[in-house]
Amino acid sequence: MKILISNDDGYLAPGLIALADALASIAEILVVAPDSNRSGSSNSLTLERPLMLNQAANGFYYVNGTPTDCVHIALTGDLAPFKPDLVVSGINQGQNMGDDTLYSGTVAAATEGFLFGLPAIAFSQVHHGWEHVDAAAKAARDIVLRGFEGMSKPYLINVNIPNLPYAQLTTRVATRLGRRHASEGVIKTQDPRGRDIYWIGPPGAARDAGEGTDFYVTERGGISLTPLQLDLTHAAQLKALQQALG
Repeated sequence: MKILISNDDGYLAPGLIALADALASIAEILVVAPDSNRSGSSNSLTLERPLMLNQAANGFYYVNGTPTDCVHIALTGDLAPFKPDLVVSGINQGQNMGDDTLYSGTVAAATEGFLFGLPAIAFSQVHHGWEHVDAAAKAARDIVLRGFEGMSKPYLINVNIPNLPYAQLTTRVATRLGRRHASEGVIKTQDPRGRDIYWIGPPGAARDAGEGTDFYVTERGGISLTPLQLDLTHAAQLKALQQALG
């Protein structure tokens, strides 16, 4: 197996290092990640300036751009010594559930692989702090090894792993995305020169965390696996729009 690995926390992130170590035991890997934290960058591409690629002492490549940039360069810039069988992103520090997936750079890196016709999986830990990240990496390796042969390819799967010891990560559940309340308001403050500055506030609480959602499963210690699609067409509104247009 040949795997391309990226993330949005940067090439020095413990989650990326743990994931690469775990997958190197079962596959040939290539790691291309941002040079710094790019959380919340979604599927953005850097178009206003050129990108630079460097290689760290451990062999990881890093790019002064977004997670999407990293995967795009790896797949189209003659960087990879192989064509990947799978694109894997993570392990993110903190959950990517419900509406988070629209903003997540972790999910975006996997999505870029999916758009190039490759199976892709995004991995996140539910809580910040990297507690039990090696356990999460082992659980991620187990999920990669499953292969998902019954699913049509390419597939895009979003995985959220509780911060628990490996022995407790035994439940894996196929879920749908939950929903959150609207995000908290911006935090307004001032810089040293007295100018107003704004920090984006934290995400809102879960609004739909019912049975079958990613929130529900992870709250109970299970690993949530959600298949994603990219067709944003509101099918239920399509006929109504056609009628409104006459």
